[in-house]
Amino acid sequence: MVNPPPISRRSLLLAPAGILACGRRKATGLRAFCFVANQESHSVAVVDLARFRVRKQIPLDAAPAAVLTHSRRGKAFVLAPEAGTVYEIDVSSLAVTRRARAGNQAAGMQMSPKNDALWLLYRDPASLVELPLDTLRPNRRIRLAAPAGNFDLSRDNQAAVIGAPDGSIVLASLSRGAIDRTIVAGAEPTLVRYRWDGKHLLVGSRSDRSVTIFDVPTGRVVVRLPLPLEPRNFCLSSDNGQLFVSGDGMDAVVIIFPSSTEVDQTILAGHTPDAMAVTSKNPLYLLVANPGSNSVTVLDIETRKLVAVVQVGQQPRFILMTPDDEYALVLNQESGDLAMIRTLSLSVAPDGSTRRFKSAPLFTLIPVGEKPVSAAVLEIA
Repeated sequence: MVNPPPISRRSLLLAPAGILACGRRKATGLRAFCFVANQESHSVAVVDLARFRVRKQIPLDAAPAAVLTHSRRGKAFVLAPEAGTVYEIDVSSLAVTRRARAGNQAAGMQMSPKNDALWLLYRDPASLVELPLDTLRPNRRIRLAAPAGNFDLSRDNQAAVIGAPDGSIVLASLSRGAIDRTIVAGAEPTLVRYRWDGKHLLVGSRSDRSVTIFDVPTGRVVVRLPLPLEPRNFCLSSDNGQLFVSGDGMDAVVIIFPSSTEVDQTILAGHTPDAMAVTSKNPLYLLVANPGSNSVTVLDIETRKLVAVVQVGQQPRFILMTPDDEYALVLNQESGDLAMIRTLSLSVAPDGSTRRFKSAPLFTLIPVGEKPVSAAVLEIA
């Protein structure tokens, strides 16, 4: 008698994809690439979302940590903070076409409100630097008094920079390339986000377990909101009406209403809630990565109820939605793969009926590299 070969964990994870195809609308891919920054393998994996496989591995000479895409230009921009370098990848050739370096060590990268430039926060030298996409050469430079660790941009061309040793918040004008004012925060700020209209600034403090809302024109405190956890991650709902906060200290997510400047409620969100993402189409879901249990918890934003729990790879710490909201893409740092969750499977069972159980299937799992930490999707014309 010949013993059958053992069934691997990977086979079990991939099995639901075939089951799902038999009972309801067949899953279709998206004409897009997902660019995944692999920190430890110094590479960018290009995942073909139409065929659900890696199209190419692009080697870099430094460790990447952040990715942005520009659909009109057909480009991906990858930041390697320790090298202070930005790499431009062209979607046609899937190769590095340009690179730029405006300092020795960077802390973050964001696209300008007009989508015509990158803004980089450098720790050495301490500054905010503009890289226009046409030239990818340093242009405006806003010098800071001390190295900072985090920043955000408003839609009206302002920047808020936090993370200096003195706990201050620097507000700067991007159009003028100059600092407007410095706010003394009190508690050390660790997270910052502009409200949708740019009039209020939402600042999280892990040491103080709080979110403080500042009035941008005056720099004054509007309200300080105590939290039951140390805020580590911010996520805004698709209409910007709700701010979801996760962090150490409680297996829950705190919901804040930025417009009314109040805490709505705290809801359980699985074991060790971490990174979050939201859907923009009904039904509205909040997806929460749970690295402690290798899963993703899905909550209904309207009802605040648990929708599903999906087992993914090891140590999920990054989630993003595809532009059509058909899939959630989850990066698993320890197992080095990208898990895909089909949003339809969160409410519909494999036979097409309404799903009755909280455990939902994983669509597929794609190996991408060592320690994937960030990703962005670029649709292909």
